[in-house]
Amino acid sequence: MMTRFGSRLFDHAFVRSGPIRWLVVGGALLIAAIAIGSVLMAQNFRERTLRNSSRELENTVLLLAHHFDQQLQDFAVIQKDFVDHVRTTGIRTVEDYRKRLAGEDVHRMLRSKIEALPYIGGVNIIDAEGNLINSSTAWPAPKVNVADRAYFRTFKYDPYSPDILIEPLHSRISGAWTVLIVRRIVGPNGEFLGVVGRGIEPANFEKFFASVVLGEGATISMLHRDGTLLARYPHSSELMGRNFKSGTTAQQRVFDLDHFAGRFMSPVDGEDRLISSRALPHFPILMMATTTRASALTDWREQIGILISVAASSALAIAGVLIAVVRKLLEQHRLSRERLTLEKQRLDRAVNNMTQGLLLFDAEQRLVVCNQRYLEMYGLSAEIVKPGSSFHDIIAHRKATGSFTGDIDDYVVRVLKGVHTRNSMVVDTSDGRSIHILNEPLTDGGWVATHEDITERRRIEERITHLAHYDALTDLPNRTMFHEHLREELAAVGNDEQIAVHYIDIDEFKGVNDALGHLVGDELLKSIAASLRRCAGPADFVARLGGDEFAIIQSAVASLDQVNELVARVFTAIRAPFDCMGHHLTTDASIGIALAPEHGTALDQVLKNADMAMYAAKSAGRRTYRFFEPEMDAKVRERRQLEGDLRHAIAQGGRDGGLEVYYQPCLSLKDDRITGCEALVRWRHPARGMVSPAEFIPIAEDTGLINEIGEWVLATACRDAANWPDDIRLAVNVSPVQFKSGTLALKIMAALAASNLPASRLELEITEAVLIRDDDTALAILHQLRAIGVRIALDDFGTGYSSLSYLHRFPFDKIKIDRCFVDDIGGPDGSASIVQAVVNLAAARRMTTTAEGVETEEQQRLLRALGCSEMQGYLFSAAKPADKVQELFALHRSRLAQRGGAKARRREAS
Repeated sequence: MMTRFGSRLFDHAFVRSGPIRWLVVGGALLIAAIAIGSVLMAQNFRERTLRNSSRELENTVLLLAHHFDQQLQDFAVIQKDFVDHVRTTGIRTVEDYRKRLAGEDVHRMLRSKIEALPYIGGVNIIDAEGNLINSSTAWPAPKVNVADRAYFRTFKYDPYSPDILIEPLHSRISGAWTVLIVRRIVGPNGEFLGVVGRGIEPANFEKFFASVVLGEGATISMLHRDGTLLARYPHSSELMGRNFKSGTTAQQRVFDLDHFAGRFMSPVDGEDRLISSRALPHFPILMMATTTRASALTDWREQIGILISVAASSALAIAGVLIAVVRKLLEQHRLSRERLTLEKQRLDRAVNNMTQGLLLFDAEQRLVVCNQRYLEMYGLSAEIVKPGSSFHDIIAHRKATGSFTGDIDDYVVRVLKGVHTRNSMVVDTSDGRSIHILNEPLTDGGWVATHEDITERRRIEERITHLAHYDALTDLPNRTMFHEHLREELAAVGNDEQIAVHYIDIDEFKGVNDALGHLVGDELLKSIAASLRRCAGPADFVARLGGDEFAIIQSAVASLDQVNELVARVFTAIRAPFDCMGHHLTTDASIGIALAPEHGTALDQVLKNADMAMYAAKSAGRRTYRFFEPEMDAKVRERRQLEGDLRHAIAQGGRDGGLEVYYQPCLSLKDDRITGCEALVRWRHPARGMVSPAEFIPIAEDTGLINEIGEWVLATACRDAANWPDDIRLAVNVSPVQFKSGTLALKIMAALAASNLPASRLELEITEAVLIRDDDTALAILHQLRAIGVRIALDDFGTGYSSLSYLHRFPFDKIKIDRCFVDDIGGPDGSASIVQAVVNLAAARRMTTTAEGVETEEQQRLLRALGCSEMQGYLFSAAKPADKVQELFALHRSRLAQRGGAKARRREAS
């Protein structure tokens, strides 16, 4: 049935369709080409397989030749070293040879050489009579004589024979075949002294041969160049020692050439074999690998089977395709119609699910396509907006439904005028949306219009633009917008007007951040920004420049009274208490003011001058304002000059640059003894004279030079203190910058080691600023310093953000009471109660207390009555150079001794 149907289908195709006929002819030719190609490929695969097998054999023998040549050369080196040993030891006679080489020391020497090359095996020494006199494998050597061996007779009786011989023979110990490698040893006069050599059983070689996988039917052999078989894998005991050079000419050529590759009938099993051989470069040994031709073609046979299967399958497939193609063509028309219908449905689905409204008009301005999104976007009726509707009718329907405002005719004319070129527009609807309309012209005169609602996108773009010009935290204009506005104001300033630029820096804001956290700090900044907005005038421009810096541009300034009034409003607003996340905070500001064009007309110049005025306000004690003055620029240059001079002084090594260390003594309030001295740095400038520390220390802290100054002061003070009496300690101040460096403990240990000052005599004074920022890390460093053995004093206690938790978490040795509490200690509302509290607190924690800035005897008396441990100040002594403080020590000890003597005399008199 199928045959008759196929025959009728084939005949019909040939009679009615020319293309089918050519397709069948082409298929037949293709099947013939597959058959011919398969035969050619089979022959090609066969030759390639044989070449690959030969190449594999060649690579194998090359590997084996190099491997065993290297191993045998290693043994040859040992033999040569032994011969050199015989010569260097002065052995000249047979008796001397036998006597000096038969000892246990030679046995140990041989074993040490063999241990470095474990694959070589034992080494044997034989004398001129053929007796084994020493061996690396056993001690004492077994009694063995080899005088009847051919190699021994050759060495002994043929002086012209080679110095090294390789000979296969039966071992007298194991009874198995052994490959012997021996070297002749002669005396300085040519006298035959003996032999050094080793025997290698074929199993040692065959074990390595077995690791080289060549497949079934393959063999690997080692032969002497004279044709003797030395080793073979697979092993054959009856073939060992057999000579194969006596065979055919082809077999003899193998032993005559250093490298041979070819094929012949094997004399062992009569198989047609591929063969490859290669001689060792330095020894008369040949490596040979063979495989049978049948084994080499095993993969080829498998490939031929696959090739035949593929060719047959391809021919059948082609025949099947030829039969199926006619049926396929008969159904083509039906499938084409179904496909067109499906594609139309998909297109409709895609168009109606677009996020954009789509309209397609023809050259007559009639609607061809309208998607559902367009109708939904404007709330239109599908009964009116349908294919065939005019563009004018659609706009009129939009007017009627309220999604279009304006004149219909004017809009239609404007759109139709531009549809011949690509154009776009953005229109706003009556409900506040923004619609982007893109008109794309078509070649037939029509056009495609897409309507996209971009309302949300425009909002996002406006937000991005806002973020680019406004501060994200306070919503004030940022530095970029501030510069743009100031540039515009400078360009538009009138002749009788000025612009005032206010630079506002919030005082002590960093302390709020460190003590209460960034969340509270951010809330404070937002509150300050809102206050600045309220106090600024309607024409004023308020901005946040970053961090705790704000700025106000005051326009149309006719008099300085306007500026002063704004400054007063700013201070009033900033100084008012702020409620920030439950914290009631008060703050203040330093304000710098520059006027334009009086203080400059260029943007950079005005900003720089306002900044200098602000720093002048800070230098004046903060909480105030300053107008720019030309002298401020000179002060900035002077500060820079002073910074350069300070760097030069440090670079010269401190003392050579004018830096000096002064020492202010600390006096015990109990017995008036000098208990220690505080090291204070001074700077003797070559031109300015003595520069106050209040001038150069802030510069050093701002620039980081305080690290180098502090290190120099520490080293210098330790050297000086090492010469003081043992009961006087040294106190050195450590700045927060030094403390954060991470190497403070190492520098202190280095200074103590260089000066030989005991660690117990060094006291480090730190302020609370060290602990505020990262108290866990700071306390860890303090514990490191305590482990060194130095004392730790808390300086200026009570003047900053004091926390009693510091005293609980770290046991300080001393608390220093700031001079601000000492100054008014005697007043009716003075600080005596505060001092008393600090003294009691220190006593409870087993700490001493030192009062700073004591200048009157009344202050000394009150401090002694309150229980303070020590005092420091001008009442006893100002800071002195190192030589003067030494004189002070001696003078004070003398006065104490005289006072003690006088007291003793008064007691005796009474």
